[in-house]
Formats: sequence, C-alpha cells, structure tokens
Amino acid sequence: MKFAYFAKNQVFLILAVFFMTTYGVSQNSIQNPAGFLIKKGVNLSHWLSQNFGWSPKATFITERDIKFIDSIGYDHVRIPIDEQEMWDDNGKPIEESFNYLTQCLDWSAKYNLRAIVDLHIIRSHYFNAANEGGANTLWTDTNAQNTFLKLWTEISYRLKKYPVNMVAYELMNEPVAENPNDWNKLIGKAVNTIRALEPNRVIIIGSNMWQIPQTFPFLKVPVNDKNIILSTHTYSPMHFTHHLANWVSFKNYTGPVHYPGQVVTEADYKKYVDKSDSVFIKAMQGSQEVYNKQKLADELLPAIRKAKELNLQLYCGEFGCLPHVERTDRLNYYNDIVSVFNENNIAYCNWEYKGDFGIYTFDFERNISLAPDVELIHILTK
Repeated sequence: MKFAYFAKNQVFLILAVFFMTTYGVSQNSIQNPAGFLIKKGVNLSHWLSQNFGWSPKATFITERDIKFIDSIGYDHVRIPIDEQEMWDDNGKPIEESFNYLTQCLDWSAKYNLRAIVDLHIIRSHYFNAANEGGANTLWTDTNAQNTFLKLWTEISYRLKKYPVNMVAYELMNEPVAENPNDWNKLIGKAVNTIRALEPNRVIIIGSNMWQIPQTFPFLKVPVNDKNIILSTHTYSPMHFTHHLANWVSFKNYTGPVHYPGQVVTEADYKKYVDKSDSVFIKAMQGSQEVYNKQKLADELLPAIRKAKELNLQLYCGEFGCLPHVERTDRLNYYNDIVSVFNENNIAYCNWEYKGDFGIYTFDFERNISLAPDVELIHILTK
C-alpha cells in the first residue's frame, strides 16, 4: 500500500494554472545514451520495501512472477528497497536481501525486462513521517546525508556489473524537504557519487514533496547529463484513489466517491462530513473538485514542461487506485490516466504488482493476492 498524502496548496495550484495556459502538453520521445528504454512497468512492492510479512520473501517474488510480468506486456519493473531491509542497524549489508535483489535482476534480464532499483525508505527519511508522527533528519544531519551517499556506493559496488541499458537507479523515493534546495543539493552529491563509480548509469530523479508534478519548477538536476530520467508520482484525486485507506487524514469519510465528475458530491459532503470537526473539514479540502481526463492531464503539465525544458524523458513511477471504489469508476480512472501518459509520451509504472493496489484481486482479510485482474491488466498494458 502507498502511504503518501499531500495537500495541494494555493501556490501549487497557481503554478499549475500558469503552465496550463503557457505550455503545450506534448513531449517528444527521448532516448538516453545508455539505451535504458522503458514505457510501461509495475512496482514490486512489499518485498524488499515496506514488507508487512504477508508472505516469505523467497516466495513473494519468484522467477514465475517475472515471467508473468513479461508475458502480459510490461517492459520493466521498479524494485523498491528499504535501508532496514538491506542493511542491519550497524550498517552491515544483509546478504540474503541483496541476493534476492540480484536474483530478481537476473530474472529480469532473462525475460528482457528493464529494472529500476529504487531506494524507497531510509532510516533518516520516510515520505509519510509527518502523517505518522515521525521526523526526517536527512536534511539537517550531515551524518545522515553521508550515510545516504554510502548506501549508493554500496549499491553501485554490488550492481555495477549489470548493463546500463538494463538496470537504472532511482536516487530516493518521494523526498519531503521543507526547502527544495536541500533536496537539490543532495541530488548533486548523490549524482556525483554514482558518476564517479558508474559514468553511464541511468539515474532517475524525482521532484520534492512526494514527486508531485507541481514541484517540478523547483527541481534542479546536473546539467549536460543525458543519462537522467525525471520521475513524477500522481495519485490525484487522492480522495478517490485512497478512499477508505486507513493511513490518510480523510480516512473517516465513508460516503461514496466518484470518477469522473465531482469526487464527493455536495449532497454526500453534507451527509458524511461533520461540520463541527475542523480537522475533518481540513482533511476533506479539495474533495469536491471535478476530475476527468483533462484534469489529470492538466495536473501533469509542470512536470511535462520541466522534462521538455531539459530534454529529458519523463516517467511516472507511481500511480494507482484502491479497489474500495466502484469498479467501473476505478477502471475509468485507470483508462484515463494511462491514456494521458501515452498521449504525452510519459513512461509509467503502476503501483503495484501484489498488494491492495495491485493487478491481482486482493483479499483484505488474509492480506493475500488472488487471481489476476485481467480487465485492469489490459488497460495498464495496452
């Protein structure tokens, strides 16, 4: 499951409107010199990252899964990894976990799937810390930043044997820095660290504040480096895609939601939202907006413009919708967002393979994935 939640403030909305009215939406297909070519993929979540013990690691992702992913039309996988899953408390690599990772990369190569190794959560930074009572020390602690760079040195040492056209690195998932320049500075240090070891490896870089499109104007990446892919994430409209999720601030809203159209209707808002609960009202801010395919496209414009400006490929590394909504509405959402990606030459990777957002039906009582959702898979791989 995905734990990101963000509030679209007025500054972001103003920026979005500006880019909507100033720039076109098309982006030329861009190929990086390394030849790491991707179009549609799926996240291998809850395995080496955010592992909730649903299934043993040895059986959760196997060669059979990679073969199946290839057979249904995906061309790449994104593999989230967490520091605590890959390194113990003393900073020593956990060999079993690295063996799972390299085994998966070997399987991917066997079936000609590209792979993105995504450093998802580190001990000094968790993208949902604010909502879960935690704190991120990465931006103020020099030692934490040095550890972050050390992790990438270790990853490179172990993975540099893989061809640059088959494996890419994603610096960090959904950075959340109060000052975007803190993330920009760390990007520079991390890219320099990796480039000293692997000059031609493709590096995937997301924008600040959960990689939402609206923060792309503040993103700075090394110049004259064409082996970079820019990555955005989108879960808009959150009140629809995360309906009934137990980790979001609006989890107490139990009324219906819709897509396309007004996510929460006026009548349902009045019926289900306690007007005396200021916290609840704040959490429901934006829930009555009207969403459709054009709205989804418009929200991506700042990211599209940045990629076009830098002549770099744009990638959506995460998007998805929980199955708690009406099935027809859910499939309409997936059909529209995938069409937006395809029409704008944006590579994409849905959240997720197995899990509550997954391409399998999910048993929420036993926390297991059941049968493949053929209709959803067809939309995601068309």
